[in-house]
Amino acid sequence: MTSVNSSLDHSYIANPKLFQRHALQWFDHAGRKHLPWQKNITPYRVWLSEIMLQQTQVETVVPYFQRFTKQYPNVKQLALAESDDVLHLWTGLGYYARARNLHKTAQIVHAELKGRFPDNVEELAQLPGIGRSTAAAVVSIAYEQPAAILDGNVKRVLARCFAVEGWPGKPAVMNELWKIAEKLVPQKRNRDYSQAMMDLGAMICTRSSPSCNTCPLQKHCIAFSQSTQLNYPGKKPKQATPKKSTIVLILKDKENGSLLLEKRPSVGIWGGLWSFPEVGNAIPADIQQIAPFTQKAGKPQMLEPVLHTFSHFQLNIRPAIVEVESKHTALFEPNRYLWYNRSKPANVGLPAPIKKIIEALS
Repeated sequence: MTSVNSSLDHSYIANPKLFQRHALQWFDHAGRKHLPWQKNITPYRVWLSEIMLQQTQVETVVPYFQRFTKQYPNVKQLALAESDDVLHLWTGLGYYARARNLHKTAQIVHAELKGRFPDNVEELAQLPGIGRSTAAAVVSIAYEQPAAILDGNVKRVLARCFAVEGWPGKPAVMNELWKIAEKLVPQKRNRDYSQAMMDLGAMICTRSSPSCNTCPLQKHCIAFSQSTQLNYPGKKPKQATPKKSTIVLILKDKENGSLLLEKRPSVGIWGGLWSFPEVGNAIPADIQQIAPFTQKAGKPQMLEPVLHTFSHFQLNIRPAIVEVESKHTALFEPNRYLWYNRSKPANVGLPAPIKKIIEALS
């Protein structure tokens, strides 16, 4: 197999314009040009789409992007939005740190940068949630300036074409991929080139079933010549997935059926979202320890557990529903608790498994 260092001897590195021509000719007749963020291109729309597309499939992102741009058509309106409204629109898209950073960046661009996104990778990459590749996508697509992108799809294309061994999570492998990506960047048609690279990975050089017979890079692809496509990129070392368990307490108002939600801390899992109070692995004998503004709690009833997989662990959520009477006192903190009316739901962000539990109760 080819080592990472041999990529420097590749014919495409010797003649980058050949690579660019092959990629762009393919894009001109087969690339995607109908996606909503490819219309009315602005730095705001490109940035928003790139954040949403991190670790998320295009077909999932499209309706979220359309709702976001309808609600917040520009960076100023997003910056001035309430965080709960932003998280509510994001509900179901996952990786909620993206939404929190999205809101923070919008506020910085609006308040400190006079509403204009920087037009260079270095300054963009300093904003919350914007890494080197996302910054390069904005620069190349919105500003049409030379900048190398390296998202998951592009990593796969380059790893196979140049036979770059190893898992891209390792610094040496990532550095080699960046080195190749930067050598191939054209000086013109940067918008089309960046989109071509992403499309090649998403449509042709797919993870498990690459369409090598229709790939414009096939003639110079080392992995294809060696029939080792599925060896690249290298797999992440396997580790046992930790499993955790917790009980969430569903306090249901006897009078109107509303459910008590508690706002989670702004950092950590589901940061800033609204969830049921967690009580570890034991329901307290006195429910008022959890919610002092309730009284006359009924007997807890365990519901079907919900298994939710995060990137680093699995969480077994065990819901327990308890009917209570509400007594509104000074102890009720509106910025921390709310009674969620299922017939007229509040515009707040809900973790996907909590939303699933609420829908099951309905």
